[in-house]
Order: sequence, then structure tokens, then C-alpha cells
Amino acid sequence: LSDGLDFYYSSKQQAQKMVDFLQCTVPSRAKSSQRLISHDIHSNVYNYKSTFSVEIVPVCKDNVVCLSPRLAQSLGNMSQICVCFRVTSTIHLIDPSTLQIAEVDGSTYWRHPFNSLFHPKQLEEFIIVDINRVQEKKRGAGAGARSNKHTLAEAWVQKTSELNTDRQYFCSTHLGHILNPGDLVLGFDLANCNLNDEFANKMNPHSIPDVVLIKKSYDRSKRQRRRNWKLKELERDREGMESDDERQYQDFLEDLEEDEAIRKNVNIYRNAEIPVESDTDDDGAPRISLAEMLEDLHISQDATGGEGANM
Repeated sequence: LSDGLDFYYSSKQQAQKMVDFLQCTVPSRAKSSQRLISHDIHSNVYNYKSTFSVEIVPVCKDNVVCLSPRLAQSLGNMSQICVCFRVTSTIHLIDPSTLQIAEVDGSTYWRHPFNSLFHPKQLEEFIIVDINRVQEKKRGAGAGARSNKHTLAEAWVQKTSELNTDRQYFCSTHLGHILNPGDLVLGFDLANCNLNDEFANKMNPHSIPDVVLIKKSYDRSKRQRRRNWKLKELERDREGMESDDERQYQDFLEDLEEDEAIRKNVNIYRNAEIPVESDTDDDGAPRISLAEMLEDLHISQDATGGEGANM
């Protein structure tokens, strides 16, 4: 939300805990202030209203960003166009043309700020026409670490909305380990858009890729039907499945399935209503193993098994 959210607490200590939690969870910066509400000159009692302001970096998972030349150089001569593949207490970036990775913490970000080039709703669906895994390119001087969880590949792709044409795009991708010809993949089209970005506008056009692939596309309805786990959540009015809030919630559940680092601090419960499917029914979509799930405990049930039950 551009205007942010307001939380109200009865004590300053509770508000400070929330601020500390946010600063440990996402890259952010905080400011605090207090205002005198009233005071009693006879008992020397002062009442203050404390306000904490936390600004979170405006970069999310699966965003394409354009770094400033200085920041890209300081991160090991990365390309300026990078993909954010995870956000923890730092922003995790990967260069899809070299597999080079880097982390940007909050203090570094505020010194060299950058923005997302696209909104998630601008993701387009492509089909892999041809793909070839390639050897990692020779490292340049001062190059940083490379990801060992991704595979570099070069691919020819076509928009699913342009299948009746012969227009194809060539790109390098970090998703070579999961993509094959015929697969559907979500990405951003940089060749046919206006990049209204301070740093991108100053780049050499030949250094800007035509397409940046973000993630493999799976059948969402099929993933929902076979999802044999659930989260504990507060009571809420479930709107239609097409609502924006529901789509964002489904995106979050899919992120949990796709990234172990994201779900390591989340309690995931086995959903006994959904049967466990065999591996032969698997379409390759990421799934959470049974070993990572907790058994759902209903407090209303007698944990001892009831009177006279075998212990």
C-alpha cells in the first residue's frame, strides 16, 4: 500500500516489539517521535504519545530491478538488470545472464535506492520454443559469487498471446534446471515497453535483454486441488477466488511450496481431507514433503483419548 498501514498499541513496549520484528524480517528503516498529550504539574506526571514510522524497501520477490552503475559495480560487476528471487532481512538478487548473486541490506539500499521496473500484474506468459543449457560464462575481474541452485540457459520463447505469429524472443535465463521445450513460463517483456526508470533510461539498449523470465507456470487450479497442507489463519470472509486478495494469498502459498527458505519459520499442517498422491501423478510442480508438515491438533478433542481409553 502506498500510504501504508497504521497499528495502534496500548503500550510503547508492544509497538517497539513490532518495529524490531519488521527490522529483523525485511530490509527497512525506522524513525520515532513523541508528542506531549498532557501533564499534571502537581504530581509531575507526563503523558506522551509515541509514534514509530517504519519504511520497508519497495522491492518484492520476482521483481525485475535496475541497479545504479555504482551499486552494480560494488556488487561484483553485476548486470544492472537483475531479478529479486527472495526477500529476507536482505534483498537477494540474481543476474539471469551469468547466475551471479548478491545481497543488498537495508543500509546499502537506502544509500543506492532502486525500484522495480514492473508490477506483478504485468507478468506475461511465454512458451519455451527451444532451450539450451550453457556453460557458465567466464568470470570477469572482481566478479562475485554465483548461484549453485540455478542453471544458466539460453532460450527462444514466444508469447502465448502471439502463437498465431512467428515472433520469437531470445533470452538468457537462470531457470535452465526446470525449463524444457513446451513449458509455460511467466516473464516480463522489456523489448516492447517503455522503461520509465532513472538508471534504465541511461543504459546502452544492447545491454537490456528483450525478455526476463521469472518463474515456471503451473496449473493453479490443479495445485490447489492437490495441496495436502494448510496454514492456521484467523477467521475471515472468503471472497471469490478471483478477488485480488485471494490471488495474493494463493501467490503466498505457492511461494511457500517453491522456496524452503521462506517456509522454514512457518508452521505447515497436514490436511487430512486431501489424499496423498503418488509420484506418478506429479506434473513437476513444487510440493512440500510430508516430513515438513505438522499434525493438526484440535484443542476441543480430549488429548488423552477420553475416559477409559488406552493410554
